[in-house]
Amino acid sequence: MKNLRTELQNGIKFVSTTPKVVVFMFIIYFMQGFIHNLGHPVTPALVSDRGIPSEYFGYFFAAMSFGLLVGAPFWGYLGDKGYKRLYIFFGLLVYSFGQYMFAFANDRNIMILYRFISGFGVSASITLIMSHLIEHSPLDRRKIYLGWYQALFVLGSSAGYWFAGQLVSVDFLISLLNTNDYRNIFLIQAIANVVHACYIFILIGKSKKVAKEDRAKKPNIIEGFKAISKLNKNLVVFMISLTFISLGTITISKFIEVYMNDTGLSPKNIGDFVGLTGIISLIATIVLVPFVARLKKDFPIMIIIQALSAIIIFIVFRQEDIMIALYTGFMLYVVLKAIYTPLEQHYISTHANDNNLGTVMGVRQSFFAVGLVAGPLLGGWLYKVKPLYAFDFSAAMLVLGFILILIVGRNIRINGNTSKNLEE
Repeated sequence: MKNLRTELQNGIKFVSTTPKVVVFMFIIYFMQGFIHNLGHPVTPALVSDRGIPSEYFGYFFAAMSFGLLVGAPFWGYLGDKGYKRLYIFFGLLVYSFGQYMFAFANDRNIMILYRFISGFGVSASITLIMSHLIEHSPLDRRKIYLGWYQALFVLGSSAGYWFAGQLVSVDFLISLLNTNDYRNIFLIQAIANVVHACYIFILIGKSKKVAKEDRAKKPNIIEGFKAISKLNKNLVVFMISLTFISLGTITISKFIEVYMNDTGLSPKNIGDFVGLTGIISLIATIVLVPFVARLKKDFPIMIIIQALSAIIIFIVFRQEDIMIALYTGFMLYVVLKAIYTPLEQHYISTHANDNNLGTVMGVRQSFFAVGLVAGPLLGGWLYKVKPLYAFDFSAAMLVLGFILILIVGRNIRINGNTSKNLEE
């Protein structure tokens, strides 16, 4: 009882001493998760109701992810020169435009273009909000803050899924907002996102000062990608592992929705399921991430997590009662993923400094987005052949990620880790 009281007091002290700017980042990212996921539960229905072939669902997501891939290093490099909140604001306006036009466009191929525009715009806030959080996080608390940050985003995303389900199932909301036309969900999302952009511009605060000579350099879209050639080789291998892991995880997350939709479950059912994953993720972050951070065994833990994740995915989708498997075994995967993400982000952030946090985290997002581009395309083709193949592919990608992390961990044990972003 005494130990429990001590832990509670320490927890209260920890929260009370969290910098105000970090608290703002948490609130902002929760709301971003909520707003940016309003359209996801209804996208499969929007596509199918228009008579668009199911493989276009993969094309749309891949186009948005390609926008992330291209945009993240660009916005990250710009943010390192100053004016982060201006670039976040502008990027979110671009995202709103892309989302609205995607829903109301009449040509399926033009819809792909608008998804690319959405991805390019939103990559600004994804990259720069994270780099701003890291910039203002004490090193000894960074893993915990990154865990909270991701958990609140997942919780916000889950809440957005749930609320979107209510928008298309509650008679009062359908009558009020005409949400039986799924395009109006995207209109609501676009308007809410503009409001989101405005309060970010007010709340986020200024970045740390940037040298005038750095600010004077003319930015271009190539500069962020040039940073890859200067990164530590272990970090590059680690980022490649992140690509394989994102290939696996995004295929799982996207085709679970399609699979549930194909089995006759409603957007509300999908929203309820995703809502629970957000709650589980938040609990795991609050309870387990601080404990794992104190162990200081990041690489062994990351290796174990990826091995277990691959096994779980391979087993879960072979069960006859898929809903029981999703609400039991799959939730363990959700817990492991919640632990892994802050460890991965922390490792990458230790290879950056205050002058290039945006660039390094932008490169990280770009490697991650490679998986987001390829995952829906490959997953869509495999799912069309047989749904189980898409989930087996995901497990195989997690195994490849596991092998590469194993290699990086071995290199660190042999050669040591310098935690420098550039090689001497």
